Amino acid sequence: MIDINLIRVNPELVKANIKKKFQDKKLPLVDEVIELDLKKRALQQEGDERRAQRNVLAKNIGTLMREGKKEEAEEAKRLSKENNDRIAVIEQESEQIEIKLKNDMMAIPNIIADDVPLGKDDSENVQGKVFLEAKEKPFEVPYHLDILESLGGIDLDAARRTSGNGFYYLIGDVARLHSAVLSYARDFMINKGFTYCIPPYMIRSAVVSGVMSFEEMDGMMYKIEGEDLYLIGTSEHSMIGSFMGEILPEQSLPKTLTSYSPCFRKEKGAHGLEERGIYRIHQFEKQEMIVICKPEESDYWYEKLWNYTVELFVSMQIPVRQLLCCSGDLADLKYKSCDIEAWSPRQKKYFEVGSCSNLTDAQARRLGIRYKNAKTGKNEFAHTLNNTVVAPPRMLIAFLENHLQADGSIFVPEVLRPYMGGKEKLVPVSKK
Repeated sequence: MIDINLIRVNPELVKANIKKKFQDKKLPLVDEVIELDLKKRALQQEGDERRAQRNVLAKNIGTLMREGKKEEAEEAKRLSKENNDRIAVIEQESEQIEIKLKNDMMAIPNIIADDVPLGKDDSENVQGKVFLEAKEKPFEVPYHLDILESLGGIDLDAARRTSGNGFYYLIGDVARLHSAVLSYARDFMINKGFTYCIPPYMIRSAVVSGVMSFEEMDGMMYKIEGEDLYLIGTSEHSMIGSFMGEILPEQSLPKTLTSYSPCFRKEKGAHGLEERGIYRIHQFEKQEMIVICKPEESDYWYEKLWNYTVELFVSMQIPVRQLLCCSGDLADLKYKSCDIEAWSPRQKKYFEVGSCSNLTDAQARRLGIRYKNAKTGKNEFAHTLNNTVVAPPRMLIAFLENHLQADGSIFVPEVLRPYMGGKEKLVPVSKK
């Protein structure tokens, strides 16, 4: 949610930003917000005046009654009732305007960074930096499910019986590899100075509406029937939400946290072959990182965060690239964002394995996350950022394809061996 003062002072900038995001249908919201804001302030002023008048009238009535001026007292009572009735109307109208104003404000997208490439959708995202050489295999790379099955590492049939499509059982060395990657990512981020957390896996609606747009919520979140609770789609939601309503001391910033959690997503829509298996699933596990910082520091942290993910993947010898998200591909709360994509030797292209976002103060305004400026003594909104460290099910596809050997075995990079009992490779079950 952007600062309403920006709409008051520079509505054309806000409209130009909406156009950059190709959301022209939202342009009328800016004028509507201006009109509602004027009405709200006018009602507030009138309400304040009438509440002050109420005190004067009440005092007059008492004085007139003591002085025996009955007719004048009755007139003062009539005026007092009219005044009170109007105050009640003002309060009702103000509440209705406040709700509409808040909904409009939450629908207006955050101002995007000047260096965000302009484009209508993800097809117009722009390649950034590339890390490690993307190599093709000298042999045919099987579909990732075939690799997993050759290792005796997955059971989709059992998952369909227990849970339906979009779920899986990981088994044996593959399950151990999955956990090894998470453990390595946890320690990797702790060694970067981040504090490790395991957060709640369910959050209330007030947190959900604070961390994401209505469109995202509908497409992602699972609602717990009969309760004000949602299953988290990423631990970033509960991690950012933990600071809701807080006024943080400036010296406590930045808050740098890394969190583990299972994640739950609807993943609506049909998907092609390569996005089946364990690419788009309803349940997965992830190591996440978040930062809460002062506004002048968020650009610095944005660059550090996505580079941490690159460093992690490179340490596991997986080629990756940065993909700059264009204006039309940015969620409404985002100032700028980039994806980290891993190389697929099978598809001979890159695919998304993580995403880094700077949301400036958009989430902080919704959730009331502020810090006390040590110089001015004023409470100011903090900036929030989030980034995927690693999400193993999807990451496993890149891992298996890039480390697949001609004999069907999987090479285990040195950094993961301490978490794999010293294993240097995974061997197909037929060759054990």
